[in-house]
Amino acid sequence: MKVDEQQAAAVKPAVETAAEFDWDTLIQEDEGFAGKTKVDQAALYDRTLTTVQEKEVVEGTVISLNKREVVVDIGYKSDGIVSLNEFRYNPDLKVGEKVEVYIESLEDLKGQMILSHKKARAMRSWDRVNEALERDEIIKGYIKCRTKGGMIVDVFGIEAFLPGSQIDVKPIRDYDMFVGKTMEFKVVKINHEFRNVVVSHKALIEAELEQQKKDIISKLEKGQVLEGTVKNITSYGVFIDLGGVDGLIHITDLSWGRITHPNEIVELDQKLNVVILDFDDDKKRIALGLKQLTPHPWDNLDPNLKVGDSVKGKVVVMADYGAFVEIAPGVEGLIHVSEMSWSQHLRSAQDFLKVGDEVEAQILTLDRDERKMSLGIKQLRQDPWQDIEKTFGVGTKHKATVRNFTNFGVFVEIQEGVDGLIHISDLSWTKKIKHPSEFTSIGAEIEVVVLDIDKENRRLSLGHKQLEENPWDVFETIFSVDSIHEGTIVELFDKGATIALPYGVEGFATPRHLVKEDGSQAQLEEKLEFKVIEFSKAAKRIILSHSRVFEDDKKAEDAAKKKAQAAGGAAKPAAPKKAAKPAKDTMEKTTLGDISELAALKSQMEADEQKEN
Repeated sequence: MKVDEQQAAAVKPAVETAAEFDWDTLIQEDEGFAGKTKVDQAALYDRTLTTVQEKEVVEGTVISLNKREVVVDIGYKSDGIVSLNEFRYNPDLKVGEKVEVYIESLEDLKGQMILSHKKARAMRSWDRVNEALERDEIIKGYIKCRTKGGMIVDVFGIEAFLPGSQIDVKPIRDYDMFVGKTMEFKVVKINHEFRNVVVSHKALIEAELEQQKKDIISKLEKGQVLEGTVKNITSYGVFIDLGGVDGLIHITDLSWGRITHPNEIVELDQKLNVVILDFDDDKKRIALGLKQLTPHPWDNLDPNLKVGDSVKGKVVVMADYGAFVEIAPGVEGLIHVSEMSWSQHLRSAQDFLKVGDEVEAQILTLDRDERKMSLGIKQLRQDPWQDIEKTFGVGTKHKATVRNFTNFGVFVEIQEGVDGLIHISDLSWTKKIKHPSEFTSIGAEIEVVVLDIDKENRRLSLGHKQLEENPWDVFETIFSVDSIHEGTIVELFDKGATIALPYGVEGFATPRHLVKEDGSQAQLEEKLEFKVIEFSKAAKRIILSHSRVFEDDKKAEDAAKKKAQAAGGAAKPAAPKKAAKPAKDTMEKTTLGDISELAALKSQMEADEQKEN
C-alpha cells in the first residue's frame, strides 16, 4: 500500500505538468518546414492531390506500360493500373499520352487503385461519336470481325458497322485481310433510335482522290498516254483506274484481233498504259484504248500480197450473208455467200462454214487504204460451166435433186453449181399434172436427160419423160377413133369427167357423153365402156363417149333392118368395131405404161389386120 502511494505521488506531478503545457504556443513558435506553420503545410499537401471519387471518369497520363498493364497517373496519391487489352484499338499507345479512365476502386486489398479505360470509353463513347460526326473528325477503330455486307469496328468501345463499299475506293475481293487491323475512319451516319453507328474509311481518301481527280481531269487530252490499273472487267469492256478517275476500254479497243471476252487480254489489278480516245464535256466519261498503242496490223501486211493470191485463215464471225476470215491478227476478209459455191441457189453462209473453220481462199479485192478485203473459196475449184458440154451434153442422162417448185416446172441440181429446169410438160407422157408437187417432192432424187444448154444464163433444160419412148406412137394405134375401151371415172366436174384407160392413159368425156342407156348419169368410180370419138397425138388428148357405145349399136341395128327390108330379108346386124380388151381387167394407173409391151401389142394388132385383109 505504501509502495502504491509512493508511485501515485510520483505520477501526479507529471500529469499536472502535461496538462498545464501550452501546445498552441509551441506550434505557433515552431515554424516547421520552410518556415511554414502546420496549417500551411497541411493546406499545401492537400492542394497537391486531386479530389477523386469512385465510379467517376477522369483523365490521366500514361507513365509506364508493359506487356500486360498500363500505369496511369490521375493526380491521386497513388497511381492506377489498367489492363493493356483495353488499349488494343490503339497499338501505338506510348508514355505521356492522355487517356480517360473509370475509377473502379481507390484502393483494393493490396492498396492499389484499380482503373478501367474500357468503361470510361463506354461512358463517353456515345458523346464522342456524336461529336466526331458533328466535327467531321477522323477517329481510330479496331476491326473486330467480318459480317454480312461489311465489317464490325470497335470505335470508342461501341461496335460500329463498316459497309464493304466504304472500306476502299476500289472493290474489295478479300475482306478477311482487314480483320484485326486498326484503321482511321469517319463517322458517316448515326441512328439515335437504335444507337447504330456507320463508319467509313473510304471517306478519308475520297477527299484526297477528288483533288487528284480534278488535277487529272484538268490535264486530260485526246491522244494522251496514261498508266492505269484494271479495276473491273465486264463482257463489254474494262474499267481502268487512272488515279481517282475511271475510264473504259471498250472490248473493240482492246485488241486489233477479235476476242470473245476482255479477260483474254487483261486481268484484275493489272497495270498497263492506255491512250485517251475521247471524253465528254464534263470529262466524266473517258474512252480509253489499248490496241491503239501498237501499230495497225494492216500496216504490217505483206506488201507483195495482191488480188488473185491464195491465203489461209480462220473463220471468226458468221453472218447470213457471209463469213469473216482472219488471215492475220487484226486483218480480216469477207467471204460473201455467193463466193462460197458455184451454185445459184439462195443459201445461208452457215450451210458452208462455221466459226473456227480453217479455210483457204482467194483474194478477190484488196483495198489497203480502206483496210478491206473480199475473198472467195469457190474460185479454188473449177467452174463446172466452163466445159459444161463435155460433162452435161445434150442427151446425157443424170441423177438430180429437186430443189424448188414453180407452177411451170421443177428446179433441180445435178451437182453443185449445175442447175436445170424440168418443165411441167416434160415430167410425164401420159399423166396430166397440174402442179409439180403431184409428181415429186423437195429433196427427192429424180432422173433427168439434158434437152438443151443455156451456157450464158447457166441453165439446163431437162426432161424426165424423155427417158422413155413416146408411148403416144403406140397409143395412136390402140386408141383409134371408134375403138371401144373399158374405163373408170376418176374425176367429175361441171364440164365433164376424167376417165382412166388402160396403160395409164386418161381420156375426157363431156356430160352429155356420160348418159347411160337407162337415161341416168354416170357416177364417180363407175366402170363403163367408152368409145374413142377423138384422138390427138400432138395434144396428147383422147375424147371419149359412153353414150355413143349404145347409140351407135342402135343405129347399126336400125341401119341393118332398113337394109334387110330393102333387100327383102332380114340381115344380121353388124358388130361394132371394138378394140381388144387388155389382159388385165383393172385399169392401169401408172404414170408411164410398159412401152415394150405396147410396142408388142401394136405389132400383133398390125399382124391381125393383115390376116383379115
